[in-house]
Amino acid sequence: MLGFFLFFLFGLRSIQTEPVVDPSGYLTYCPCMGRFGNQADHFLGALAFSKALNRTLVVPPWVEYRKGETRSKQVRFDSYFSVEALKEYHRVILMEDFMSDLAPKIWPEEKRVSFCYMERKSIYLEGTNIKADCHAKEGNPFGPFWDTFGVNFSNSEFYGPLHFDIHHSSMADKWNAQYSPQKWPVLAFTGAPASFPVQLDNRQLHKYLKWTRKFQDDARDFIRSKMPRGAFIGIHLRNGIDWVRACDHVRDSQQLFASPQCLGYNNERGNLYSELCIPSKELIIRQIKRLVKNVKQSYPKNEVRSIFVASDANHMIKELNTALQRMNVTAYRYPKDIPHLDLTILGLSNHFIGNCISSFSAFVKRERDVNGFPSYFWAFPKEKERQHSKLHEEL
Repeated sequence: MLGFFLFFLFGLRSIQTEPVVDPSGYLTYCPCMGRFGNQADHFLGALAFSKALNRTLVVPPWVEYRKGETRSKQVRFDSYFSVEALKEYHRVILMEDFMSDLAPKIWPEEKRVSFCYMERKSIYLEGTNIKADCHAKEGNPFGPFWDTFGVNFSNSEFYGPLHFDIHHSSMADKWNAQYSPQKWPVLAFTGAPASFPVQLDNRQLHKYLKWTRKFQDDARDFIRSKMPRGAFIGIHLRNGIDWVRACDHVRDSQQLFASPQCLGYNNERGNLYSELCIPSKELIIRQIKRLVKNVKQSYPKNEVRSIFVASDANHMIKELNTALQRMNVTAYRYPKDIPHLDLTILGLSNHFIGNCISSFSAFVKRERDVNGFPSYFWAFPKEKERQHSKLHEEL
């Protein structure tokens, strides 16, 4: 009798833990364009797209690139963000869980099809007899990403002319009509089913991106223990050599990277100019001083006492401390290179100044927008040209 009871108990437990298959299907993708800021833009679009198609989003890991390593690394989504917070908006499952618990059952190896808009040319194969294919695993990070989960594709599917803008048309219905979940239980895209920069309609979804408790605690502990009491300004400086080279494209572009966040998606608030991308040290110091004074006038009981600096290269700590010494304001940085913790701290600052063109700054701006915190951009709006030489002559 006892044996029967134990058999029944363990059998019941296995039934209860059996993963439930979503009859509406699944959607996943390789976050194979850019670094964290770009991937975050794409993630919001993919989240909106999966909800519009009513498919569970198989949340991919973040793709990271480490110095000295030739292949990308895949870092679990929940290393940085809460999965439960995403579920407040739509059904999601981590890719690690999907591949171990569900893929063997609903996505067998012989039915793993890669989706791309049109044929992707092979970087290894040449000739005229090559079958049209997405070549979903060619190159880095494509190959390392899918290899992390042991995925090989048996075929390719070209979905053009369908696209991902589900806000201004009946596109979601067209996707579901062409790719029913009964015939296509899993849609696996070679790249994110989303636009970059993030579509204006999807920006508000950032409220579902919540840092893990560890990042929140570490950020608040640093603020509390290392920075003086009082308000602080968070600033983001992009000044590495790769960024300097990217800014060369300003003169040939109407928009660049995340610039719609300040210029508007139709340039309704202006056009690109050099200092929007690479502000001078003089402009940076001048703008910080102006903000410190404005805060003092508006909030005399909560004056700015410190500056937190996040940067990809030069944090300008010495220059800032020298310039702000008389204002009794001190500049700080996190002692270790942990970009995600920098982001968390910037999100908690009383005021934030970021780079209009940087998707890293754009992440902070969206987070602060959904939380109702103020943000500004370097050199925006454009400063009026001052005719110093003419003024000098008049004096």
